[in-house]
Amino acid sequence: MNKKVIAVLLSLAIFATACGSGTPQTVEVTRVVEVTKVVVATAAAPAATVAPAATAAAPAPAGFGETLKKVKARGKLVCGVNDQVPGFGFLDKGTGAFTGFDVDFCKALAAAVFGDATKVEYRAVTAAQRFPALQSGEIDVLIRNTTRNLTRDTDNTGNFVSTTFYDGQGIMVPTKLKVAKLADLKGATICVQTGTTTGPNLAEYMAANKVDYKPLVVDTADAAIAAYEAGRCDAFTTDKSGLSARISTLKTPADTVILDLTLSKEPLGPMVRHGDDQWFDIMQWTVFTTILAEEFGITSANVADVKAKDARPEVKRLTGADANAKMGAKLGLGDDFAFNIIKQVGNYAEIYDRNLGPKTKTAIPRGLNNLYTNGGLLYAPPFN
Repeated sequence: MNKKVIAVLLSLAIFATACGSGTPQTVEVTRVVEVTKVVVATAAAPAATVAPAATAAAPAPAGFGETLKKVKARGKLVCGVNDQVPGFGFLDKGTGAFTGFDVDFCKALAAAVFGDATKVEYRAVTAAQRFPALQSGEIDVLIRNTTRNLTRDTDNTGNFVSTTFYDGQGIMVPTKLKVAKLADLKGATICVQTGTTTGPNLAEYMAANKVDYKPLVVDTADAAIAAYEAGRCDAFTTDKSGLSARISTLKTPADTVILDLTLSKEPLGPMVRHGDDQWFDIMQWTVFTTILAEEFGITSANVADVKAKDARPEVKRLTGADANAKMGAKLGLGDDFAFNIIKQVGNYAEIYDRNLGPKTKTAIPRGLNNLYTNGGLLYAPPFN
C-alpha cells in the first residue's frame, strides 16, 4: 500500500474516533501529501540520418599509376616488339616503319592513353632481351608474340593480359625431304631459337614420341631462316603463325611445308610489369575494346555514326556516348579512350585482316581466334 493511501485512512480513523466519543473535540488533521517527482520521459528524437561515409578506397599498392604518369610525361609509349616476323612485328628497313598484328596493339594502347595512335616508339627486342627490357623499364609494355606460361607469369616480374592470339607450335620442313610423319625426322637437325619456349617444347615432344634429333640453337628468327635456307638444319620449329609468316619470306616458299601436327599450346599476348595494376587494367581493356567492338559490329568506319545513333546501353558506354558512365575515368583515361582505339586502329577483325587475313602474304585462317559466337576463343567481359 503506498504512502498516500495510508495517510488518507489515518485521517478518517481520527475523525471517526472524535465523532464516536460524544464529546466535541477539535481535531487537527495533518494532511500528508506525498510529493511524487514526476519525470516526463521524452522519447529522444531519432538522430538525424547520416549517410554512411563512403568506404575509403583501399590504398593503392606501391607503383600504382606510376607507368601512366611516366608515359604521359614522356609524351609517347615505348613498346617492345619483334622486327623479324611479318604479320606480327616487322621492320621495313627501307622505310623504317614497323607493321604487324602486335604493332597494331601498341597503336591501340597509344590511342587509349593519348588519343593519338602515332605516339609510339617501337623498341625491337630479341627473345632473350624482351623480359629484361620490361623488368628494367626500358619498355612500357611487351607486345611481341610472347607465349604465356606459369614460369613466365611468375619469374619475370610481369603480368600477361588477355590473350590476343591463340597459337600452337609447329615444324616446317623442305618438301624434298618428303617428311610425312614425326618419325621421319629421326636424326634430323632442327633449328630452334634461344630464349623461347620452342626448344623445351620440342625436347619434351620428341622424347615422348621416342624420336631422336639434333637441335641447332640460334639467336634470332632471321638466323634460323638463314640456317634453314643454307641447309644447316633439316627443319625449323616455332609457333605456327611464325612459320606461316616466315615461309612468305623464303626465296622459294613453295618448297617448304608446315607439318600437320601441333607440339604445344601457345597463347600469345601483351605483358606488363608487376606492381602497377592501373597499367595492367589499361592494357587489358585496350584488348577487350577491340574484341567488344567486333562483337557489336563497330568498326573504324562506322564508330562515329554508332556513337551518335546507337541506343544500346553497353554500346553507349563503349563509345563514350553515355556522359554519365565515366568508364574511362575508372582507368585514369579520358572517357573517349575506347572510341579512339576503334576509330584510329579498328576492331579485332580489322586488326587481324590487315595483318594476317586472306589478302596478306601471311594468310592465317582465324580458327581459334574467332569470336566465341563464331566458335572461337575470343571473349570479352561486359563494358559496365
